[in-house]
Amino acid sequence: MPLSIGIVGLPNVGKSTLFNALTRSKQANAQNYPFCTIEPNTGVVEVPDARLAQLAAISTSKKMVPTIIEFVDIAGLVRGASTGEGLGNKFLAHIREVDAIVQVVRSFADPNVIHVQNRIDPNDDIAVIETELALADLETAKKRLEQIAKQIRAGADKKLLQQKEVLEALVADLEQGTAVRDHARFAEFKELFNDLQLLTAKPQLIVVNTDDGGPGALTLNTKSPAIYISAKTEAELADLSPEDAAAYLKEAGVEQSGLDKLIVAGYRLLELITFLTSGEPETRAWTIRRGMRAPQAAGVIHTDFEKGFIRADVVRWEDFVEHGGWSGCKERGLVRLEGKEYEVRDGDVCYFHVTA
Repeated sequence: MPLSIGIVGLPNVGKSTLFNALTRSKQANAQNYPFCTIEPNTGVVEVPDARLAQLAAISTSKKMVPTIIEFVDIAGLVRGASTGEGLGNKFLAHIREVDAIVQVVRSFADPNVIHVQNRIDPNDDIAVIETELALADLETAKKRLEQIAKQIRAGADKKLLQQKEVLEALVADLEQGTAVRDHARFAEFKELFNDLQLLTAKPQLIVVNTDDGGPGALTLNTKSPAIYISAKTEAELADLSPEDAAAYLKEAGVEQSGLDKLIVAGYRLLELITFLTSGEPETRAWTIRRGMRAPQAAGVIHTDFEKGFIRADVVRWEDFVEHGGWSGCKERGLVRLEGKEYEVRDGDVCYFHVTA
C-alpha cells in the first residue's frame, strides 16, 4: 500500500487547487464556494528521485519504477465539525484512514475568493482545525473509557487499569486542546492511541498557501512543522511540461517545486527513507521506515522474502553509478554482505538472497 496523506483545511483555503496541482489532475472541484468538495478525491503521485535514471542507465534496465504517495483531498472542515456542523463527522472519518495529515492554511490575499471566517488569519485556521480534531478525539477517548469502566466492573486486570489511567490523562489534555501526539506518554502508548484511530495522534504538517510561496513575516502558533507553497503557482507549473516547469523554477530562482517540498517534508515527518533495487529487468525505488532491518525491507518487496531472508548484498548508490554496477563494485570490494540485524539506509542499493 502506498503512503497516504490527507489534505485538510477550512473551505476555500486552496486544498483542492493544491491537490489538483500535486496530482496533475482536474478531478477535485476547486470552485469559489464552501464545500465544493463532497466526496474525498484520491490521486497517486510518483516520488521524484534522480537516482533512478542514473542506476537504470548503469544496469541498462528495461523500466524504472518510482515509489508513490497517495494524496486524499478531504472536504473542508468548519468550526463545529466535531458536532456535525458543515459536512461534519462523515469527513472526520475520512481523515482516520490516512497515514499523515497535511493541513492547508491560507495566507494569500484574493478578494475574489471568499474565506469562510471572513478574514485571512493562518493561525485562526490552524486553531479551528486542531480544535475540531481534538474534540473528535475527546469523544472517541471518552467512549473507550466507558467501555473500560464496564470491563473493570466485570473483573479488572492490570492492563485495563493502566489503559484507564492513561486515557483519563489523555481526556484531560484533549479538553485543553492538546493534541494526542503531544501527550506526555504518547510514545509509550502509541499503539493504543493508533488502535483508537485518534486523529491528533497522526503526524501533521502545516502547508501555508501563500501568494508567492514565501513565508514573509508570518509566525505560526503550532508545534507542527510547516512549509510555504503557492497553490496557484503549483497549478501553473502543473500545466507545463516537466522541462518547461524546470526552466520556470530556474528562472524564478526557486530550488524546489511545491511537490518536492511536500514530499521531502512528508518523508521527514514520517521518518521514511528510500532504498533501491537495480538490474536489467528494472530499477525500482522502495519506501520504508527509518531503522527498518534488512529482512523487513525485503518483505516490502514480497512477504515471502522476509520469511526466507538469508542475507543482503548492499552497495551505496553513488558507488554503484561510479563503478559500473554490481560487477564493478564487487571487483573493488564495495559490496557488503549484511545479515538480519542490518538497518537499511537511504540510498542503499540492495539485492536480497532468500530461500526458494
